[in-house]
Amino acid sequence: MKFTAQQIADLLNGNIEGNGSIEVNSVAKIEDGCHGDLCFLANEKYTPYIYTTNASVVIVNNSFTAENTINATLIKVEDAYTSFSKLLQIYNKIKFNKVGLSNKADICKETSIANDVYIGAFTTICEGVTIGKNVKIYPNCYIGENVSISENTIIFPNVSVYHDCKVGKDNIIHSGVVIGSDGFGFAPDDNNNYNKISQIGNVEIADDVEIGANTTIDRATMGSTKIGEGVKLDNLIQIAHNVDVGENTVIAAQAGVAGSSKIGKNCMIGGQVAVSGHLTIADEVKIAGQSGIASSIKEKGAIVQGPMAFDIRDYQRAYIIFKKLPQMYQMLNKLKKENDS
Repeated sequence: MKFTAQQIADLLNGNIEGNGSIEVNSVAKIEDGCHGDLCFLANEKYTPYIYTTNASVVIVNNSFTAENTINATLIKVEDAYTSFSKLLQIYNKIKFNKVGLSNKADICKETSIANDVYIGAFTTICEGVTIGKNVKIYPNCYIGENVSISENTIIFPNVSVYHDCKVGKDNIIHSGVVIGSDGFGFAPDDNNNYNKISQIGNVEIADDVEIGANTTIDRATMGSTKIGEGVKLDNLIQIAHNVDVGENTVIAAQAGVAGSSKIGKNCMIGGQVAVSGHLTIADEVKIAGQSGIASSIKEKGAIVQGPMAFDIRDYQRAYIIFKKLPQMYQMLNKLKKENDS
């Protein structure tokens, strides 16, 4: 896809300095820009590159003033970074605007599929599925019985959505995600054999959620596992049965949340964090990476860290002492010897 500098300026309400008819067909970092590339300059430390870049078009702030000759066409906007992000969103919408049902897809007759939907090859759409307008489902996906997927959601290849689950609108679900697999529920009998507890609930995902590659979200034993509006989940995350993740919470890679825990709104959870089951995390809590949460956090806005996480400032002070333990041990031994003598 090719766009002229003038077309891009019109989209961004920007002003052209240079050749408005020059075309671009890709984006790049300003230091790596080549002919046909579109770049942006928002950070002052990258300013020297604008005089050496081979990019065809560069988006800059209105406040930018050139001190040397620039070969690229400039598009001046109020905020270069925000404008470039907006442009990438527009580009993605165009790029992923596939429409049509592959004749290699397995689509049951008892389904409801709205207009402008794309379903790729070797994807299975089971009985009772409802798919909203402009949904894109890429090849090799499985959409189970009675699943509903609302408008503008993109599901990338090799995603499985089990029966009865609900996916909201404007979601992005990356490759390898499994939604609605059984929760880890087993009960030991008198002989210490573990008997499976049937998981008859579902997963409900609200609007504007993004789920990273190979993340798994288990169905509830009863009721629903819930992912709130605006939640962003990184790759390789485990969300167990009956978990409730509040709106606009973000969770980094390799974190795990055990069954029936409730995470509040606007929380930030670092990578490799482990949250035990049946806990409550208050709104706006921040949990540092590799922390372990073994008890509920009831204080709104708390910041915690540690293998058995507690207040981050107390943890950091304790860690300073921990690093000095060898030195303190040597001093203690020296004092002991002096006292013995």
